[in-house]
Amino acid sequence: MADTILVPFELPDPEPLSSVLVEDLASLDVVLLGHYGLPEQTPAREAREQFGDEAEATMASLAEPFRARGTPVETRLVFGKDRAAAIGAVMLEEDCAAELTPAPTEGIDRILVPVPDVAEFDRLPRFVDVFCEDSTAEITLFHVVEGEEARERGETIVEETRTGIVESGFGADTVGTRTVESDAHDEEILRVADEYDAVVMYEAESRLGDSIFGTLPDRIANETDDPVIVVRRDY
Repeated sequence: MADTILVPFELPDPEPLSSVLVEDLASLDVVLLGHYGLPEQTPAREAREQFGDEAEATMASLAEPFRARGTPVETRLVFGKDRAAAIGAVMLEEDCAAELTPAPTEGIDRILVPVPDVAEFDRLPRFVDVFCEDSTAEITLFHVVEGEEARERGETIVEETRTGIVESGFGADTVGTRTVESDAHDEEILRVADEYDAVVMYEAESRLGDSIFGTLPDRIANETDDPVIVVRRDY
């Protein structure tokens, strides 16, 4: 049974997914979520009655490239004010293992994999492999050492993760590691992600600034034009 990935779009004028990403997701089951953002004063029922048919047609057009390839795809449409809540709810309802934050791409040669402070690699290889293409030559496991964590511990984490990923079938010459010391965790990942073509990472705990600045995956996609796959930890 294939893993399911959620791909959210912001309606009414979503950016279509690039053909590269449509092809990359072919080995998965895909759920496309259309989130139609509403002002505080607008009831969801009224908005659905007014814009529902047009929104459904838009979602059907977004799904068509997947259906043309024979990729299993479903669409969901949510009218509401809280995009993050809609994504979280549909992730659980559809039993999605990961979420793709889309961005324009013409090919993926280098993949960045930020590694958390505990070595985890059980689900990472599956979704790193989603982004791997014939041109992919480099997968970098990246860890930011911050606070009281010792650099040696950070290096051990990425090496343990590398061992697990290589043992799962990736070429040892393709998978490298990189460790830096910084108190600005997210900014460091953003800086390094700009050197790569795509990012695969585990979901992070919600932070107060997410509602103001956006989540880290959203910021990576918006500021670097890297598509990002976020893997659920609790799956």
